[in-house]
Amino acid sequence: MTVLTTASRSTLGAIGGLFIIAILVFLWLLHKEKRRMRDNFEKNGGPILEKINNIKLFNKEDIRKILKNKKILGNGRFGTVSKGHTEDKQVVAVKEPINRKSTNDQIVNEIIIQSRVIHKNIVKLIGCCLQFKVPTLIYEFVPKGSLDDILHGKNHMPLKLGLRLQIAAESAEGLAYMHSKTTTTILHGDFKPANILLNEKFMPKISDFGISRLMVTDMQHTGYIIFDRAYVDPVYRQTEQLTTKSDIYFGVVLLELITRKKASHSDNNLPGNFLDTYTKDKSVTELLDKELREDDQEILGHLVGMIMQCINLDVNQRPG
Repeated sequence: MTVLTTASRSTLGAIGGLFIIAILVFLWLLHKEKRRMRDNFEKNGGPILEKINNIKLFNKEDIRKILKNKKILGNGRFGTVSKGHTEDKQVVAVKEPINRKSTNDQIVNEIIIQSRVIHKNIVKLIGCCLQFKVPTLIYEFVPKGSLDDILHGKNHMPLKLGLRLQIAAESAEGLAYMHSKTTTTILHGDFKPANILLNEKFMPKISDFGISRLMVTDMQHTGYIIFDRAYVDPVYRQTEQLTTKSDIYFGVVLLELITRKKASHSDNNLPGNFLDTYTKDKSVTELLDKELREDDQEILGHLVGMIMQCINLDVNQRPG
């Protein structure tokens, strides 16, 4: 029979005490984490969003599994977008925003806006996780990336005029749906090639509704809003009032499609050069993409006229 000495009993007692303390600390941390997740859930609109049938609410563990073998698709000023897989093998894109107050407001707004839209030319928001300080969003995966990448970046490839017109027309369909086919008019406000994603058949899908607004809400923006000044309607920048005419400024996107030149916010910008050239001699041939054939000129002429209307600084002259 083994007889424990007093020292041995003291050592075992100390170990047992430390074990109990470790368990208590673990339980306290677990309780604290659960309370933090609950607070984040409520702060991020969980009680409202859990009533929306077409948006799935994921938990932290779901996100961990989805991103287990993730592939980073891009990093930007709003955060990271990664490719992942759900448990049922669905390929998804996961948007993990940067922890910032203005970002939080825009992400929550994006969830609310996209819960109201279901259209083939708008990226589908599958669900979100509200247990983080800033919500994580889960979207359908769109394989060919953005129009910006295909026109100017890493996915650069030749594009026939017919395909460019298809991308333009179907993108316009998505905008028209938002403006007139939803129960409440939705305004995008930041429509640009980087926010137009293309699937395997080059079908465009509008994305990124961070600064979008419902027509019934106050149109006056407050707080710090980040957008690309090269594509946002100059009239909106002056008035801070979004209207359907603001989105019609997407003529800049059409301009990029036919010139394959990137718009920029500078003295030597694409819309400015286009307007100056057109005003002087009604011809913008020198600005057009060299890939476009000479026999496309008649169609391009009609498209140039449409672009002129869309980027007109007199919003009453814009179509729609």
